[in-house]
Amino acid sequence: VEAVESLAQAMGVDVPRSDSDRPARRYDDLFSLLDSVARHWQTCLKNTPAAIEYVRQRGIDGSTAKRFGIGYAPDGWSNVLDKFGQSPEAIERLLATGLIIAKDNRHYDRFRDRIVFPIRDARGRTIGFGGRTLGDGEPKYLNSPETVLFHKGRELYGLYEARQALRHNERLVVVEGYMDAVALARHGIDFAVATLGTATTGEHLNRLFRLTDDVCFAFDGDRAGRKAAWRALENALPLIREGRQVRFVFLPEGHDPDSFVNEFGTDAFLEAVDEGVALSEFLIEELAGQVDMETVDGRARLAELARPLVQKIPAGVYHELLVESLAEAVGLTAPKLEKMLGAGTPRDTPGTTSASAGRRPATGPRTGQPSVV
Repeated sequence: VEAVESLAQAMGVDVPRSDSDRPARRYDDLFSLLDSVARHWQTCLKNTPAAIEYVRQRGIDGSTAKRFGIGYAPDGWSNVLDKFGQSPEAIERLLATGLIIAKDNRHYDRFRDRIVFPIRDARGRTIGFGGRTLGDGEPKYLNSPETVLFHKGRELYGLYEARQALRHNERLVVVEGYMDAVALARHGIDFAVATLGTATTGEHLNRLFRLTDDVCFAFDGDRAGRKAAWRALENALPLIREGRQVRFVFLPEGHDPDSFVNEFGTDAFLEAVDEGVALSEFLIEELAGQVDMETVDGRARLAELARPLVQKIPAGVYHELLVESLAEAVGLTAPKLEKMLGAGTPRDTPGTTSASAGRRPATGPRTGQPSVV
């Protein structure tokens, strides 16, 4: 049953159920509550001039706001609590969905004076929210906490909307924030999704590769952007095989996808995506930047840094071609480098991730983590 439900969710369809199938319906009240709150906040946006002005300043038009269900959570401690928490059972549902917070025997709204972005699952049901403050308050961005419905390491913002716009996703672009995904959609780029305040995980990548073989990550060109790209690379390695393509786009420093597409337009962003750096090229460039490639010691060090990364890649054509590229960089034949790496029997197989793939790498010199100097 779990396999059928997982497949149905990935494909965005409902599983037929009988009236007696109560376990599968145990969260219906929570889904209904979240949808009701989302509609309430959409109404609040329409009735709040300051919120409307902020959305317009960010380049979001009415049709885009409607498509993504964007709303506004009013200022105050108990707007949602007063409207939806009229009984102990209702308060429990608000707590279970992360809409309110309990502290010192009192309850108050989690989202206050924020533009809110409903986060939807593959079937279009609201499972959580992201909120952006209108001013300079902290935190600037706030997401729903982990709940029985929402797991940020699994969900991708905008995936439902992308699949509604494009029934066949030839490629998907992954960005870091929901404002980026919305801005790209506003400019006709309907294949952008966003992670939700977390690094790209193996579960994210599995979900992406079920829909397309062409994934491109678009990050800021600063140090933080390159670190995020490296984490995505490490988690992608166990899932790489022939036919799949992973690329990385690093925008000019000071730009994120939102600001870039608003300043330079759709064609410039699509050109940047088309010219993105291939995963293999990014891997070798980052490791080579840590060593002196003019010396034997440096090239040997490059091979050593590459060892744990190459071992993550499943056996196959992609694995062999990457070893050949590394061999050329270090000045060895591919068979010699393969033997030295001990990569003839990779740890992982296609479609799986090892325990280490989802961990944050250590900061020591043997992890293959890009230099941040």
